[in-house]
Amino acid sequence: MSGHSKWNNIKRKKEKTDAQKAKIFTKIGRELAVVVKEGGANPDSNFKLRDAIAKAKANNVPNDNIERIIKKAAGEDGSTYEEITYEGYGPFGTAIIIEALTDNRNRTAGNIRHYFSKYGGNMGSTGCVSFMFKEKGIIAIDSENITDESSFEEDVIESGALDFVKDEDCFVVYTEKEDYEVVYEYLKNKGYEFVSSEVGMVPDNYVSLSEEESEKVNVLLDVLDEDEDIKNVWHNLK
Repeated sequence: MSGHSKWNNIKRKKEKTDAQKAKIFTKIGRELAVVVKEGGANPDSNFKLRDAIAKAKANNVPNDNIERIIKKAAGEDGSTYEEITYEGYGPFGTAIIIEALTDNRNRTAGNIRHYFSKYGGNMGSTGCVSFMFKEKGIIAIDSENITDESSFEEDVIESGALDFVKDEDCFVVYTEKEDYEVVYEYLKNKGYEFVSSEVGMVPDNYVSLSEEESEKVNVLLDVLDEDEDIKNVWHNLK
């Protein structure tokens, strides 16, 4: 699971069991509902909704489900979720930031504290690791969609993005947070198809661990990722 790209995370989720897929659908459904209530049900004018729909499709959520969730949220279904960010250290000093959507902050905080304690980490206070990260736009494009890497590089430069890297089966484009929408629209108009796109937390530096140590960190990351209240997990494990 990469610390800066959601691509590997999405691929892993596709391979999970039906029960785990149901959890993923629940989590994405919450995110869709929240962004609709915040910015409306039109993805052309609600950028967060556009990103949430793209994430839902990347996780194989059926279009009928997506449309039903959006319509229900637009009709004020009465459910109330709040966004909360938690921070802490995983095994071997890895920095972890957790973004949650919850209707019960006591339950969510208790669960996260338990996960950290059980799997060799420590839940910290606000700001304990976030100073090691910067908020940036992250746009993943399937490498099969790119036939000419030189032309792609030119388009990235022209778009105003910061940089891009090859990450296994995709190219990941980074932007300043405030330039994210402009870069997104530029690349979209150039015909690129996005695997995922969002504003997320990118670490300034990464920690390198042995395979055995990394496996222990990944156990905690997997447990966090499977909790229905947790929307995103960002970390600095290389």
